[in-house]
Amino acid sequence: MNKINIKERILRKWYWFAKIICRLFAMTFFRWRYYGLENIPNKGPFLLVSNHQSFLDPVFCGSVQKRHVWFMARNTLFENWFFGPLIRSVFAIPVKREQGDLSAMRKVIDILKQGDGVCLYPEGTRTQDGKILPFKSGLGLLCRRGNAAIVPVVIDGAFECWPRTQKLFKTGMPIIVHYGKAISAGEAKEMGDEKLAKHLTQTLRDMQKKSRIEQGKEPYNYDEESSS
Repeated sequence: MNKINIKERILRKWYWFAKIICRLFAMTFFRWRYYGLENIPNKGPFLLVSNHQSFLDPVFCGSVQKRHVWFMARNTLFENWFFGPLIRSVFAIPVKREQGDLSAMRKVIDILKQGDGVCLYPEGTRTQDGKILPFKSGLGLLCRRGNAAIVPVVIDGAFECWPRTQKLFKTGMPIIVHYGKAISAGEAKEMGDEKLAKHLTQTLRDMQKKSRIEQGKEPYNYDEESSS
């Protein structure tokens, strides 16, 4: 038991050190700004629900909180001899993207019950064009079982920095991260899974539009999807 506790303490210390390295990386290579950290609850379980623009999203949205945050990552990423052990060491959770991964969901629920935070990308994959895809409804179950508040997070600029068609990221790009107003666990439960997923999808799209307008960028057009 003592050995387990010692290992856990070492991993936790490494986690916080890795967050500092990630912050330095983001500040050195990008014009990275973030807003709304006060919306993350000071205590209790929470879900960071973010859009997914690039492989660097966990660095941009997960390295500035004072709270401990776990991340869900595609299971194939853990197969790499270097990257796999690295992301495991910073508390990443492997998830099978092609199917409902009950073991991963149980793991997330256990983490939330312990009072930690988990970052999710409910689109299920990186964006093809910068737009936010409709969210999957499974996050409602996690919220209910884990009694977790939900913090909507929008990342803008990471798609232009590192689209999925590009092998390497571009440096010097502006990256903006907005943490929106938290939705309490009670409010989320009252909505139901489908309504919650639609509400969060629209919330992040609205946040994205506002962010892009403030930066002088052209907002993405979702009108065709709404009319289809």
